Amino acid sequence: MNRDACFELGHIVKPHGLNGELQVIFDVDSPKDYQNLESVLLDVKGQLIPFFVESLKLTGTRILMALEDIETIEEAENYRGAKLLLPLDVLPELESDTQFYFHEIEGYTVVDQEAGTLGPVVGVYDMGPQNLLAIQHEGREVLVPIVDPLVQRIDRGSRMLYVKLPDGLLDL
Repeated sequence: MNRDACFELGHIVKPHGLNGELQVIFDVDSPKDYQNLESVLLDVKGQLIPFFVESLKLTGTRILMALEDIETIEEAENYRGAKLLLPLDVLPELESDTQFYFHEIEGYTVVDQEAGTLGPVVGVYDMGPQNLLAIQHEGREVLVPIVDPLVQRIDRGSRMLYVKLPDGLLDL
C-alpha cells in the first residue's frame, strides 16, 4: 500500500511490559472510533509494514496495543516512535461541508470572505483544546483557530478552504 492512500492514526510511544505490548497515542478526535481495529500499518523508516492487532485497550488517556508477531520488549523497542497508519477508506464520513480531516487540507488555498486569497495551508497544530491552522500569508506563517464560526466551507474539487476571519487576526 502507498503512503498517499493512508492517513496517520498516531504513533508508538514506547514498549509496555515485557510481552511486546505497546503504548500508543492516537492523534484523532475520538480514539474510541478505532478500538476495534483488525490491522494497522507501521511506518518504519519510510517502509509500511502491516500488522494484525491482537488487542487494544483504552484506559483513560493511555492506549495499549498488542500486535501479532511482536512478543518481547526487545521486539517492541524496534518500533518506538513508528507512525501508525490506516487506509483512507476507513475514515468515517464527514457530516457537513465545513468539516475536514487535517491531513487532507495541507496545500489547500485559504480564502477569507473580506480579505480574499490568503495563501496555502502549510500545517495544522494540535494545541490541546484548540487546533490551529497554519497559513503561509505574505511571507510569514499566520495561525488561525479552527472553530466552526470561522470555517465557512471547504471545496475539495478546487482545494479551497473558505473562512471568515475576525478583523485584525491577520495582523497578530
